[in-house]
Amino acid sequence: MARLIVEHPGLGVSIQDSGRTGFRKLGVPVSGALDQRLRIAANILAGAPEPAAVLEVLLAAPVLRVEQGPLRLGLAGAFSGVLFRDGDEKKIDSWRGLTLHTGDRLALKLLRPPGSIGFSGGLDAPARLGSRSTYARAGLGGPLGRGDILTCAPAEGADLAAPPLGSGEGPVRFIPGPQAEAFSPETFATFTASRWTVRPESDRMGLRLAGPRLTHEKSANIVSDGVTPGAIQIPGDGQPIVLRADGQTSGGYAKIGCVISADLDRLAHVLPGEELSFRAVDLAEAARARAEQRAAFEKWRQALATFGFDEDKLWSENLISGAISGA
Repeated sequence: MARLIVEHPGLGVSIQDSGRTGFRKLGVPVSGALDQRLRIAANILAGAPEPAAVLEVLLAAPVLRVEQGPLRLGLAGAFSGVLFRDGDEKKIDSWRGLTLHTGDRLALKLLRPPGSIGFSGGLDAPARLGSRSTYARAGLGGPLGRGDILTCAPAEGADLAAPPLGSGEGPVRFIPGPQAEAFSPETFATFTASRWTVRPESDRMGLRLAGPRLTHEKSANIVSDGVTPGAIQIPGDGQPIVLRADGQTSGGYAKIGCVISADLDRLAHVLPGEELSFRAVDLAEAARARAEQRAAFEKWRQALATFGFDEDKLWSENLISGAISGA
């Protein structure tokens, strides 16, 4: 196994995979990466299975030192960094696989959240309830700590680079309901016509928004029912809460709609103080959007062959001096 030491844990860094399924009936959220496409991209760049766990970075990126290599990291998101090797420093860009060797030290900076760091073969961490995802509220894992040891498989194959994945533009699409009767047509129109500001208290559990107060026909409270990531709750203060990966499994606030699956990842990219808006769609448009998203990701995957290179091999072959000698 390859090993890295966490010299600095960063901030808002946790282990996340595709999520914890099958336990919602017990009140355990799915969790998992806030942007699943970003997680899968990081794994592809690292040479890891798509469901594998990654480091999700939400605020500040970590500093890692290789205790035993070689290993490969996949950097997906807006990272920059410096690689320290044998007394030399080299600037590192994102959207690439990066092979590291024993003694290498990598200091990363996250230019805009979120970011995902994949590991060759997949980041090895204890599975709890069938998942390696951190859900800190229930003590399932925890934030990255100074001195932690991260393990993964040795690197195989060539490093790859890729074009960035877009996070999407325009209003966030949602399907109305299931408590549509709790809101008047005027209130619904206000919701879709308004610009909503992300509040600072937003977290992995929910995106809290500020804007015009939305009123209920009767009461904000309902008999508690099941909720899912993407559910848009309207509590008594009339300010929407969009549930995210760590959102609870049931709730007693009326819901004006639910964000479609194709736009869930976009919720990870909106920062406190920024604005977003919503647009209602039907099931047919939601299905088309999901198909289009999958097609776009497959096109991104195919572009890896165009952008691929093996930087370590290039330098080890000493091609430049060989070309001069041949001349």
